[in-house]
Amino acid sequence: MELNIYNIKGEDTGKKVVLNDSIYCIEPNDHVIYLDVKQYLANQRQGTHKAKQRSEMSGSTRKLGRQKGGGGARRGDINSPVLVGGARVFGPVPRDYGFKLNKKVKQLARKSALSYKAKDGNIVVLDSVNFEVPKTKDFVAMVKSLNVADKKLLIILPEQNKNVYLSARNIKGAEVITVSELNTYSVLNASVLLIEESAVEGIEKQFNA
Repeated sequence: MELNIYNIKGEDTGKKVVLNDSIYCIEPNDHVIYLDVKQYLANQRQGTHKAKQRSEMSGSTRKLGRQKGGGGARRGDINSPVLVGGARVFGPVPRDYGFKLNKKVKQLARKSALSYKAKDGNIVVLDSVNFEVPKTKDFVAMVKSLNVADKKLLIILPEQNKNVYLSARNIKGAEVITVSELNTYSVLNASVLLIEESAVEGIEKQFNA
């Protein structure tokens, strides 16, 4: 697949970039996309929820009533789960929601997500993305000149760029990541991908590593 390269003013530079068909033109696999997104969202969960178990509550352990004959459930003390204000049975406890996914599964998921974007024509390659100083106005001007101002954007850079990150930080729906941070969720969550030309090569190296 061949795409034109634009500058941050929205002008065609006359150069072209060839996207690797083995990354951007595969038959997408929806199931591995589901698994990778599920893992990503699971890893975002803190898992710090906690409810007190029966043994952790304070309260008298005096037996409140007869074992049988009362017409209701048995209850041994004031902390019984069958009483209002009693303990919770099998309540949530701190846990890690993460789970393992094989490297090849994650790679296939990212390739599938990128292929969907390429198929829909939602990838724009820029020769360079850089601002002299952090300025939201400059970022807004760039996306307007590229006719993507009203869309959710994912800007993919070869390495960290503080000026670009700070310029885009206050823009709703805009996310700036590096090649090493590329993930299926961010790709699918964006409407358009803005990829710096040197990042295209970095993405290829990441998949061939």
